[in-house]
Amino acid sequence: MASQERTMPFIKNLASSDRKTRTSALASLHTFLSARQVASSLKPIDILKLWKGLFFALWMCDRAIPQQTLCAELADLIYVLPRESIVPWLRGFWATMSREWTGIDVLRMEKFLLLVRRVVGASFRWMKTVGGKDKVGSWDEGRVEDVLALLKEWPFSLDEDVEMEVILGQEEQSAAASQTIPAGLRLHVLDIWVDEAEKVDLLEKEDEVAAKILQRLCEQVDMLEQKTTSPAVRYRSKDSLSDDRLQTKKEEQEEPVAQKDSDMADAGDGGSWDGFDD
Repeated sequence: MASQERTMPFIKNLASSDRKTRTSALASLHTFLSARQVASSLKPIDILKLWKGLFFALWMCDRAIPQQTLCAELADLIYVLPRESIVPWLRGFWATMSREWTGIDVLRMEKFLLLVRRVVGASFRWMKTVGGKDKVGSWDEGRVEDVLALLKEWPFSLDEDVEMEVILGQEEQSAAASQTIPAGLRLHVLDIWVDEAEKVDLLEKEDEVAAKILQRLCEQVDMLEQKTTSPAVRYRSKDSLSDDRLQTKKEEQEEPVAQKDSDMADAGDGGSWDGFDD
């Protein structure tokens, strides 16, 4: 791990108070992650160190437009990484947000809310394969499973804590046994997930695969509503599921079934019954 740290000298510069230094460090990180052999060899502890640096890079970033640009750039880093590194990378993001969330002051919270939104949105987009230049293809089953599993492991988790073994793997040791998932982080994801699902056509009327993915997301949120011990999370989960866009989708899916039942009932009433013949 020491040798890996020596290949990442830009980590400290990610949190520099100097804008040019941070920008240069982000460019170095992009180049670093673009190297498949290097990115594939990253251990969970290395990813956590990178995300800590990225967290403080955003912490130090001032003014709305640079903050928005940085949030988008950080979220889109998953498109630079090799396939096998994306789940550990996103797990590192959720672990970092969970660890740092309660320490974010009210003046800085807005940009971190945006970062979470951008990462959730990028994760949903990543579930689709790319078909040609700038064309979105079909849903990738493996990617869908990975994203849904991460949501179930973090913001939609039924447990209050995530075991450090899940975050670091069995090879690494940690002083803490687990990482608590802050209620505020859960609440924010519950606020935004339908928005981000809509942007990637998960609410599309005629997409059967998207409908199944959406149903699984709703089931996760519904289970969270039932099992959580937090009144705020329970209320927000219920509120999330009552979103008009989800209700419209549900009604569209149920309408053909209701129509079929009605047709069958009409068919059964086609003739009159005068009783049994003597």
